[in-house]
Amino acid sequence: MTLEMHEQDLLHKVQAGIGIGGTWGPSSSGATFTVEDPATGDVIKSVADATVEDAVRALDSAVAAQQEWAETPSRLRSDILRRAFDLLIERKEEFALLIAVEMGKPISEARGEVVYGGEFLRWFSEEAVRVQGDYRRNPEGTGSITVSHLPVGPCYFITPWNFPLAMATRKIAPALAAGCTAVIKPAELTPLTTIYLVQLLEEAGLPPGVVNVVPTSNPGAQSSVLLADPRLRKLSFTGSTAVGVKLLEAAAPNVLRTSMELGGNAPFLVFDDADLDRAVEGVLLAKFRNIGQACTAANRILVHDSIADEFVGRVSEQVAAMKIGRGADEGNDIGALVDRRAVAKTVALVADAVETGAEIVTGGDTVAGPGNFFQPTVIDKVGPDARLVNEEIFGPVLAIIRFASEDEAVQIANDTEYGLVSYVYTENLGRSQRMIEKLQTGMMGLNTGLVSNAAAPFGGIKHSGIGREGGFEGIREFLSTKYTLTPR
Repeated sequence: MTLEMHEQDLLHKVQAGIGIGGTWGPSSSGATFTVEDPATGDVIKSVADATVEDAVRALDSAVAAQQEWAETPSRLRSDILRRAFDLLIERKEEFALLIAVEMGKPISEARGEVVYGGEFLRWFSEEAVRVQGDYRRNPEGTGSITVSHLPVGPCYFITPWNFPLAMATRKIAPALAAGCTAVIKPAELTPLTTIYLVQLLEEAGLPPGVVNVVPTSNPGAQSSVLLADPRLRKLSFTGSTAVGVKLLEAAAPNVLRTSMELGGNAPFLVFDDADLDRAVEGVLLAKFRNIGQACTAANRILVHDSIADEFVGRVSEQVAAMKIGRGADEGNDIGALVDRRAVAKTVALVADAVETGAEIVTGGDTVAGPGNFFQPTVIDKVGPDARLVNEEIFGPVLAIIRFASEDEAVQIANDTEYGLVSYVYTENLGRSQRMIEKLQTGMMGLNTGLVSNAAAPFGGIKHSGIGREGGFEGIREFLSTKYTLTPR
């Protein structure tokens, strides 16, 4: 079977409809929207375009299933999540190919996303049976205090296009483990992977109505209606800070529990005592993973003056050798950006950096032919006025800023409204501890370019978000705390 035939066979398995209450069907309007391969521009599938009425029906379904799912023994919820994990790993190649086709990332990285996304199913299958309460005497000795943790109720999930599997499992798995039902709206650029995941959850034994999926080309209208519905009790969103702020405003009247994983402007600090081999390896991973389209991507590479020339030389040599091509094809390092707007933004940011004094070392241009490709790029001597110092690049552009002292590096790193993740390369133990304390981010990679792990609390501070996903902290986002006093 050829690759194209295999892709068509896989795409045929993915539902084209809306999933509500365990049933798949068309939009109430009959409308559809198309999903394109960003590497070719070809339409790969048409998907039902959910209306506001469809979204309300999905919430109706989640509300109807909530009590029974909350009362389902945690061991049974755990078993369903574990079966889903096993099925996902069995179908790793299918999901990886689907991700690469609709999102554009290299197939090797898509396989990594399947493993990473699957870990949330496995981790929270284990956490489902470990939700614990507390019993204590009050200080006066007049009563007993019982603290219990209960599901918050129906949830609404809005997931991004850049990790269509992992961002879905990172939200769905803890919600199911806690006993919550959900409505999920996948990004319209990449809805197929999420739809296929919901199909897999149903196959694993998830009861009808517990997870409902409503892809739409009109997310604003859908979200406005659902967030205004008093039956909804939780919102979890991954995406830009600008959209997150609007969603927080919409969630405020009903005092919804919210989790917000928003934008980033990650600094990557390389000090003069760093192991350069490890630093080069780390920056390539932190910058070019997912073609730079990640909130955790290293956005500003801060390098000490004394080692900057050598660092730039080593990095540029490896970047220039990267192979560009369709993500679904084996052997490529850099796939297509998700759409034309992403390419246009990358072009504008590079041009602005050059206009403000930066120097292109390698790359710096689009790639001729079909698809949304941009060359992997290294820019040196980026100045403080460049837009890419303050804006999230979300493209394969490695921007180097030189610094002279530790204090200067910290000042530059913290000079941003964002605070998601930072990366530090140093062999100095004292400096490592100072960076942990001084860098204003919710996560930090110390001598590593990859921090994401299902067992760890993922999230940021400042304009990068509210709440944590993953770790034992992740399930708490879907539990309410209830205190009961019993007089003695």
